[in-house]
Amino acid sequence: MKRTAVGAALAVGCVVVVPALAAARSGQKAIAEQCSLAVVSRLVDRGEKVCDTEVVQQMASQGQAFAQNQLGIASILAIGSDYDEKKALGWFERAAQRGYAPAQVNLAVMYMNGWGTAVNYGAAQHWLRAAADQKFARAYYNLGLLYLDGRGVRQDNAEAFRWFQKGAEAGDGSSATNLGYFYDQGIACERDLGKSVELYRKAAEAGNPFGQNNLADLYLRGEGIRQDDAAAFSWFQKAALQGHTGARIKLGFLYANGRGTAKNLVAAYAWISAATAAGDARGRDLLSSIEKLLTPQQLAHGREQAERLRGSDHELSARSLAQ
Repeated sequence: MKRTAVGAALAVGCVVVVPALAAARSGQKAIAEQCSLAVVSRLVDRGEKVCDTEVVQQMASQGQAFAQNQLGIASILAIGSDYDEKKALGWFERAAQRGYAPAQVNLAVMYMNGWGTAVNYGAAQHWLRAAADQKFARAYYNLGLLYLDGRGVRQDNAEAFRWFQKGAEAGDGSSATNLGYFYDQGIACERDLGKSVELYRKAAEAGNPFGQNNLADLYLRGEGIRQDDAAAFSWFQKAALQGHTGARIKLGFLYANGRGTAKNLVAAYAWISAATAAGDARGRDLLSSIEKLLTPQQLAHGREQAERLRGSDHELSARSLAQ
């Protein structure tokens, strides 16, 4: 499992609870009494005012773009039976029309992926450029993805590099990760592992799980930085706790071999099993070999741990929405 660029089109950032400062950052005045919808309440840890769904829905119906974007986030994540993709599209569109940059990005991503609507790269570009005009970093990142993949535009690595660079300079973690990957692989630039380390670290320290995973991989391999199993373990663990499946498999590998941590086959089994259950089959052979070394009691314990870990899969999905 080598290092990868961030492929998800949705902006990565902790947006399970969207802070009131988001409106101010997008160049708008924050509504004095607005509050956050606790999509996953256990992640509310910054002392923000939290309202229940009914209150947020009332605020959204009164035209508050912040609340409308909140309901769009809840809807695309399908939190409960009352939410779905079409409702997400509607809420994002209402907030986007009011000029709310985070919703403009999220609406663009809906069009990019065909969620709740037909794929429409022209509409996606329109909304991303509207948000980019407000200097909203997540728009830079998604525009970079369009050029990287050649979706609705001519494929152009140099143009993708330019947008990721703008996003990284504006503090966007996914942009920094992808720019780091460009330097890592020498895409549209001279290969520079030192620059990759710098960018991956910037993203990792900001809490980006993809940056954390890639930085950990450099430490594990000793590429561009001194080899350090303990540092690799620490960064893989941070990414794994956010649901990054590749990091979970690498963390399991480290536990299985006692590298950077004490050897713990039950923990190794739990982490790799959680990644496999999430659809990442790259650790299946290692999982099978570990399973043969465990007692029935250890296996039962490992499965219980894996089931608990699966609860954080939702967090990684939530992090893919623009705040």
